[in-house]
Amino acid sequence: MSTQLQRSEQETDESPQEQRLERKRFDESEREAQRTEEESTGDETPYVHLKVFRYDPEVEGKREPHFDDFRVPAPQGTTVLDALMYARDEFDSTLTFRHSCRQAVCGSDALFINGSQRLGCQTQIQDLDQRPVRVEPLPHQEVEKDLVVDMEHFYDQMEAVEPYFQGETPDEEEQLQSRENREKVKMSTRCIWCGACQSSCNIAAGDNEYLGPAAINKAYRFAMDEREDDDIKQHRMNILEQEHGVWRCQTQFSCTEVCPKDIPLTEHIQEMKREAVKDNLKFW
Repeated sequence: MSTQLQRSEQETDESPQEQRLERKRFDESEREAQRTEEESTGDETPYVHLKVFRYDPEVEGKREPHFDDFRVPAPQGTTVLDALMYARDEFDSTLTFRHSCRQAVCGSDALFINGSQRLGCQTQIQDLDQRPVRVEPLPHQEVEKDLVVDMEHFYDQMEAVEPYFQGETPDEEEQLQSRENREKVKMSTRCIWCGACQSSCNIAAGDNEYLGPAAINKAYRFAMDEREDDDIKQHRMNILEQEHGVWRCQTQFSCTEVCPKDIPLTEHIQEMKREAVKDNLKFW
């Protein structure tokens, strides 16, 4: 109990009940003062408390995973990536994380923020209710250092579906695409290879050979393109129909929920399942 509260109780003849009420009011004011102190300074600049995952296998004393605390300024418009960059530049230059364009295009700064896969550059501090803001590397992937994870397996899964157009190119004719077909594949083209969906998928976490939602979405983008040859589409379907392809999806929608580009990943996976069924039901 603080000295101030002890003195107030000694100088009054309040009943025990009144003293308890007074203590409750005092505790509430103390908590409010602490919250205000955490969020602002004398110049009324708002601050935020970051709790950041740390790990460095090459440095003695940092090989055990732990969390470090940073208190950084967070005026309106500050993103989690902005806060991390401030912490790195002002407090600890060894803090390691990926970032590039800062416009939600490169996909390099996917993180696990307050228990959800998000892009650091797209996540506004003021939109996060939980304090302190907890920042961790993407789950279900090997951590290399601090917030950096090994993306090699993710890239291998993406390459496995041959994510490029393979239609026959006429010598002198432009390959036209109808408006309807463009609308059909439009959302699937927005993928930025951030890996957030793969990290959120429980099936991918338990089955290292599962292609994953990002790779299947990329296959959807080309398989459903009317300009691709039938033989090539059949080749893609053969890839998706294998044991660790579309049939491993259990329709949990976790990938769709965390996608920073709002791609209906689960819907695309289900459509590829329907295509696989139709392909196997042909009688001619």
